[in-house]
Amino acid sequence: MANKKKVIVTGFEPFGEHAVNASWVAVQELDRIGLGEDVDLFVCEVPVEYQAVQTLLPSMWTEHQPRLVVHVGVSGLAKAVTLEQCGHNKGYRRLDNCCFSPESECCIEDGPECISSVLDMDSVCKRVSETASGTKVTVSKDAGRYLCDYTYYTSLFVGNGRAAFIHVPPLGKPYSSEDLGRALQAIITEMLSQLEGGHAPARCNHQGHQ
Repeated sequence: MANKKKVIVTGFEPFGEHAVNASWVAVQELDRIGLGEDVDLFVCEVPVEYQAVQTLLPSMWTEHQPRLVVHVGVSGLAKAVTLEQCGHNKGYRRLDNCCFSPESECCIEDGPECISSVLDMDSVCKRVSETASGTKVTVSKDAGRYLCDYTYYTSLFVGNGRAAFIHVPPLGKPYSSEDLGRALQAIITEMLSQLEGGHAPARCNHQGHQ
């Protein structure tokens, strides 16, 4: 159907102590249950590699022309499903799965310090929490200066803000893959609803940077 909304949702491959990456498990569960008949869902596992992200994301946006791209990552510190409002350009020193980090320590040379999603994550959080999905949802403005933040910033830059990032806790701490899949379904459905309402792109300057 030509009027279907194309949505891309990505998770990450295993890295570090995360021998099983809850983000990709959650995305696979979402792929199983879907986002409804009017959404054309495409899922992808992203390498935990800076250079792979630099190549993969722009081609993904160009090839699929999605309405929205949602990246999902795991955080060992997360106790709730966390909606990230913005991505950051600088501070990437931690080595990836190929023992590489960008020499410039940034995503996009001369890019803005911070880019905010066109989505209002506080509003998404409030609406999803009211549906009593059984999964705690919260909002953050710091995605961690590793591949999660790097991927988010790159996608926001390429997609003019029509991207989102969701951090999930490790499996069983406390949520199952089914819990996380249902939470992603509810959150992304709400994000699409908000997008249909029409929001102007916004630059994030919560740290006073331009």
